[in-house]
Amino acid sequence: MSRPLMVFAAGLGTRMGALTAERPKPLIEVAGRALIDHALALAEAAGASPVVVNTHYRAGQLAAHLHGRPVRLSPEPELLDTGGGLKAALPVLGPGPVLTLNADAVWTGPNPLLTLCAAWRPGMEALLLLLPDAQARGRVGGGDFRMDAEGRLARGGELVYLGAQLLDPSRLAEIEPRVFSLNLFWDAVAARGRLYGVRHPGGWCDVGHPGGIVEAEAMLAQATR
Repeated sequence: MSRPLMVFAAGLGTRMGALTAERPKPLIEVAGRALIDHALALAEAAGASPVVVNTHYRAGQLAAHLHGRPVRLSPEPELLDTGGGLKAALPVLGPGPVLTLNADAVWTGPNPLLTLCAAWRPGMEALLLLLPDAQARGRVGGGDFRMDAEGRLARGGELVYLGAQLLDPSRLAEIEPRVFSLNLFWDAVAARGRLYGVRHPGGWCDVGHPGGIVEAEAMLAQATR
């Protein structure tokens, strides 16, 4: 069963420094392929539909790159953050559950979107893909969550959120601000005991900063040997 997918690609990419002075971060190349194309390859392989990409910084470049492809754009005249961006795109995405994927990461191993779909169960409101901090390449900072024996998540712990999730967006309407992070949504879901996690059985690298490019290319080369 296909799921709708939101790819977050609207950010300013300030951690990339000069690399994003004249292009949006999703167009930075890793191993000869733009980051957004790495993300869309996962979407295609998982059968995600519809696929929506939000845009803001140098949106015209991203729109030109995606022209003619089976992707719908959700332009943001102002940055809405992850929660606000997802909420604004819901009329295009349709009913949930909805997958979301950050465009600034590279993966090896099983398709993360398929892993999430296979692990989704009734009663979940959000399911996050995770790795222990020690295995999260390119990561700056510690862990985000801890997981109990039933897969429920709570703040604090060694597990890093990898920027891929499956969630029921119906309660986003209860959050009033136009601009907000999905962290606000997760905290409300966790308070109801319905925030869950699943571990990614492959590799992952954060490409939100210049050093991540080298690490990601090394990870991909190692995976193909």
